[in-house]
Amino acid sequence: MAITLRELARTLRLPVLAGDVSRPVGWVHGTELADPTPFLEGGELLLTTGLTAVGGDYVERLVRAGVVGLGFGTGLGHDVVPSALVEAAAKADLGLVEVPRGVPFIAISKAVSKALAADEYAALTRTSEAQRALTRAAVRGGVGGVVRRLGQWINGWVVLLDSAGEPVHTHNPRLVPDLARHRGPDLAAAVAKVRSAGGLASAAFEAGGWHVFLQALGSRARGVLAVGTAEPLDAADLSIVNTAASLLTLALAQNDAVDAAHRELRAGQFRLLLAGIPVDGLPSRFRVFLVDEPPDDGFWAEHDGRIVVLAQDFDGFASSEVDIDEVARGYREAQQARRAGVRTFEDLAGSLKVPDGFADALLRPLDAETRETLRIWLTHHGAWDPAAAELGVHRHTLRNRVRRAEQALGRSLDSPGLRAELWLALHREGQ
Repeated sequence: MAITLRELARTLRLPVLAGDVSRPVGWVHGTELADPTPFLEGGELLLTTGLTAVGGDYVERLVRAGVVGLGFGTGLGHDVVPSALVEAAAKADLGLVEVPRGVPFIAISKAVSKALAADEYAALTRTSEAQRALTRAAVRGGVGGVVRRLGQWINGWVVLLDSAGEPVHTHNPRLVPDLARHRGPDLAAAVAKVRSAGGLASAAFEAGGWHVFLQALGSRARGVLAVGTAEPLDAADLSIVNTAASLLTLALAQNDAVDAAHRELRAGQFRLLLAGIPVDGLPSRFRVFLVDEPPDDGFWAEHDGRIVVLAQDFDGFASSEVDIDEVARGYREAQQARRAGVRTFEDLAGSLKVPDGFADALLRPLDAETRETLRIWLTHHGAWDPAAAELGVHRHTLRNRVRRAEQALGRSLDSPGLRAELWLALHREGQ
């Protein structure tokens, strides 16, 4: 924190005569010009011995130039500070201190320079420590770790927004203003503007009693870092925020690369399954789903521009139940269900028009046990072992029942057409 005129006066034992002495001194400048303002930038403590006329107009010019204070040297041209100058400084609220002859102007310059150097060193040290802490947080805690540590360093709230403007990570969420209840700059609109600009786009404004700073993360607008503090960010804090933004941009880019690798790996695994090559980590039996959004966990992959999920239950267009060797058939069934607009492949039977009396006529030669046997066997697509297991009989018993069904129907169940007719009839019978 820069030294104030009050602290400077206390350190050098300078009498305070008038005005506001609480403002920080940015630099010291000595002059005897009647109008020194063309050579000032603002924030200076001006030192003079009053060799030229000083009065109300002189003070007003200094105030307009942004001078924070005036030090009047006595013991040379003036034994005391002119009362007109004291009155003008008090009226303009300009800090005025007396500089006795025993205090050289250079002592004031050295004191301010020393304070400024100490501030710069403290800011540099704080920035360096923050950069190391943020880097450790990025390595150990990833994106969320950087957000938390940044919030601790700047003593405010931090929100990381994704590419859609939705909060992903938040530090001190209870402090984040409810902008729907506040007037002034609209944070949502500002975020959208910064996000669309991408690159190094940033914005700073006040909202909900907070000083808000926004920084886009990366040229691809992966997200926006939003920071809120009680006071505007100083140079050190701004450097810390920029370091966090750089680390977050790098972390998000790495996350994108990892996600892309995972998507390609899953796509490759699904291609293996379609080719009949098993993949570890799947349940023994499942359905193939075509969905719009991937799940948070479980196996999913992108194939032919669609998201495919292998699970026992999910919200999407589903195949019948398959095992790991039947994924290709399950994928075809899920596609058929999607084209027909039915939830499951089994629902296709109910969605097709079957002539009246068709089911009764076809199934009339079969008793109840044989009908149930065929229903289970067809559900498993003619696979003997799983159908026998579900029926609770030996596979030879199942084969004998299927042969009896063929004899009763007078047709071979090797015929895909007969299987399809029985499938329709058995499902229509169950409705």
